[in-house]
Amino acid sequence: MISYLRGKIINKAPNYCLLDVAGVGYQIFMGENFLNELRVGSEAEIYTHHQVREDASDLYGFKTLVDRELFELLLTVSGVGPKSALGILSLAATDDVKETIVRGDADLLTKVSGIGKKTAERIVLELKNKVLRSVGSTTPLNSSSFGGDEIDALMSLGYSLNEARSALNSVDPSIIDSGQRVKEALKRMAKK
Repeated sequence: MISYLRGKIINKAPNYCLLDVAGVGYQIFMGENFLNELRVGSEAEIYTHHQVREDASDLYGFKTLVDRELFELLLTVSGVGPKSALGILSLAATDDVKETIVRGDADLLTKVSGIGKKTAERIVLELKNKVLRSVGSTTPLNSSSFGGDEIDALMSLGYSLNEARSALNSVDPSIIDSGQRVKEALKRMAKK
């Protein structure tokens, strides 16, 4: 099983890179966030998941072990394949995805191509306790007071999950009406 590679990036495509390791080229599929960080000609260390099937032997690459662990957890859910799992990891940072699962925000997961409402709900149901028990999390999950609807509202306006969360965290906690919290978050983002 190939679980780690270090070498030189020799080519990049929209969903994979080619990594030269001592003269052997490996095609490694990865999420767009990590792929965007890599530069052709530079050295890279990549944690990998090696998936062997009847008709293929594919490598999937990750920046950290925690990312790979979440990917492998996602693959345990019926209906979630490697492409969908990579899409989920590209949605936001790993800890943010874990927080989404723990919070039960299945709607956010449906933003990934290939993940419908039922599959998103299955992910939340099957992984919530596993994510809570996982020791791979480098930071404690945020127990924020805002709901998924508020985040969804900001994301539907084009903001990222991190931008939405940051803006909502800066809103006065005494404001409890969701609509008002979204308005205040938008005001704060407009000032930046």
